[in-house]
Amino acid sequence: MIPKVFKEVIDLGDGREITIETGKLAKQAHGSVVVQSGKCMMLCTVVSNYEQKDLDFLPLTVDYREKFAAAGRYPGGFFKREARPSDGEVLTMRLVDRVLRPLFPSDYHAETQVMIQLMSHDDDVMPDAMAGLAASAAIQLSDFPFECPISEARVGRVNGEFIINPTRAQLAESDIDMMIGASADSVMMVEGEMDEISEEEMAEAIKFAHEAIKVQCAAQVRLAEAFGKKAVREYAGERKEEDLAKKIHDMAYDKVYAIAKAGSAKHERSAAFQQIKEDIKATFSEEELADYGGLVSDYYRKAEKEAIRDLTLNEGLRLDGRQTDEIRPIWCEVDYLPSTHGSSIFTRGETQALATVTLGTSRDANQIDMPSHEGEERFYLHYNFPPFCTGEARPIRGTSRREVGHGNLAQRALKGMIPEDCPYTVRVVSEVLESNGSSSMATVCAGTMALMDAGVQMKKPVSGIAMGLISDANSGKYAVLSDILGDEDHLGDMDFKVTGTADGITACQMDIKVKGLSYEILVAALQQARNGRLHILEKLVETIATPNAEVKEHAPTMITRRVPNEFIGALIGPGGKVIQEMQKETDTTIVINEDPVTEEGIVEILGVGRKGIDAVMAKIDSILFKPEVGSVYEVKVIKMLDFGAVVEYMDAPGNEVLLHVSELAWERTENVSDVVNMGDVFDVKYFGQDPRTRKEKVSRKAILPKPEGYVARPPREDSRSGGRDNRGSRDNKGRDNRRDDRKPREDKQD
Repeated sequence: MIPKVFKEVIDLGDGREITIETGKLAKQAHGSVVVQSGKCMMLCTVVSNYEQKDLDFLPLTVDYREKFAAAGRYPGGFFKREARPSDGEVLTMRLVDRVLRPLFPSDYHAETQVMIQLMSHDDDVMPDAMAGLAASAAIQLSDFPFECPISEARVGRVNGEFIINPTRAQLAESDIDMMIGASADSVMMVEGEMDEISEEEMAEAIKFAHEAIKVQCAAQVRLAEAFGKKAVREYAGERKEEDLAKKIHDMAYDKVYAIAKAGSAKHERSAAFQQIKEDIKATFSEEELADYGGLVSDYYRKAEKEAIRDLTLNEGLRLDGRQTDEIRPIWCEVDYLPSTHGSSIFTRGETQALATVTLGTSRDANQIDMPSHEGEERFYLHYNFPPFCTGEARPIRGTSRREVGHGNLAQRALKGMIPEDCPYTVRVVSEVLESNGSSSMATVCAGTMALMDAGVQMKKPVSGIAMGLISDANSGKYAVLSDILGDEDHLGDMDFKVTGTADGITACQMDIKVKGLSYEILVAALQQARNGRLHILEKLVETIATPNAEVKEHAPTMITRRVPNEFIGALIGPGGKVIQEMQKETDTTIVINEDPVTEEGIVEILGVGRKGIDAVMAKIDSILFKPEVGSVYEVKVIKMLDFGAVVEYMDAPGNEVLLHVSELAWERTENVSDVVNMGDVFDVKYFGQDPRTRKEKVSRKAILPKPEGYVARPPREDSRSGGRDNRGSRDNKGRDNRRDDRKPREDKQD
């Protein structure tokens, strides 16, 4: 039976389309769609179990994978099978998860999976921009309790014109690369990088993307209606006890308010809040606690959140005693680690990051091997968040999705300030040593200072700040919080991180938890963020104002040299012998790449100190050395022979040529040692290749004055010619066949 297919088309307004189709594939899933643009096709399926789990959160898994077959490629490595997700895939998972999760009911705890896979790739379509659309469209076809359709779109700007879902080529020319997630009514998520744009320009880009997202949300509604909208499933929600909630609120609110107003440190404050909770639980019998389960803890958390939010809205005070726009105390230090190429510490309140910089060659670049994108990163940043930084002991299971996401944000914040002509591959590693909010922004600040300490000539220093928002829809009150704490992140209505230079924004990440946030509040928050960002930037510049002029003594210096294509083989040598011996003798690292345009060899020489680098440069000069006919060169005798001396060009060690005995002096020379000896240095004139011997010819006598009354004598015989003079020939009877009218060789050289 031929399946009935339902399809909706979204017009992007410039001749491109996105289609959403269902009814053909994966019909046992609770919802499935195929989203296509050009030749790019992705399948999204959603499934949610009907049993609720005994958890206090939604066990939602968003999984995005790119199949190598989609691009007609094999997976790299020994096992030809897709393995763990790449960083790029993880980042796409996070983008989708952050928009979907808030739209499920807070008491819905069923195991839920959203699986998205790229099945066909198109070089002109970036698939991550359609992943959010695919996920939401599939959910709309299911019976999940989900608030409303959402979508995500990428926005770029080329020559002042905004573009929805630009190609990778267009993105290379764009000064904005932002992903926006939204419903038809509200913007919910923003993430991206920019080329020092203003807050107003950022708001305009968000508005432009939101208009396109509204169209995509409407298409999902039409598809669901045509397919047949399913009734929302019934599920066992959380137990509610209104009287219990009021009792706990009355017991906790004033006490929490008082502690919050005291402005204590994190651990002191946490211990005080925990004591209030324990005192409340002590008022209940064991039977009551067993009956209520976790309701006491849940209702206490709600009362605590309300008290802290009210304190900020009513009195403008925060948990640690600061005003809403106040930044925590900052101290910084550079060159902390003696053996790294660059290092710094950035501490803001109870958040601390230690950053290191390592300089390398192109061989150390981060290789990107995804079906949708192949390339390399010459600048990259890794972020580590160990459990001790929050005073916890928990299992360590490799790099988390959060660490990948925070590291990517910091990398995007800084990479635009790395100069295009930086010869190094640069790796920054941030170790978060303490965390009480905004560790990713501490990473940006520490990374900036470490880069300048390493001697990387950054265009401008970059700082970052995490902002929050507390608002009350009933009263219309709101407070924008600068430099938020970890607790303020959880209880606020918006968490957004902004990085930039003194001249504009370089990256942002924003999660908005309230519906219908006005653009006026958004712009006000961005302006307050700018003030805070500039304050932090001043602290960084006070610590290190400009990049160090040179790399550290123990850090490698990088020299780049271009070599004509025909000399690359000689530089590498048979089986790599020449380049390997050079690296061993000079204690350097040498990497040779080919310029795809000119086909020249680009030689990278990395070494500590100048001695080894200079030796490699001299060897390259020697290989590239081409003497010019008629020019005079200084040479050194390196070998004595019966018929001449082997000399080496002083400008090109290793380049040897025979200086024949007949070219040593105008006078007849019987013994080479009568004129020159080992180690002698003198000048010779270069005559190019002798057409008869096909050997290069140099002469010492050609640049000496001819003695007065000089008469050329018959040439001497030498052992190489078997008794024959190489300037003439004799027949087998010993007769001289040289033409009588031919001028002596000496005269021709005059």
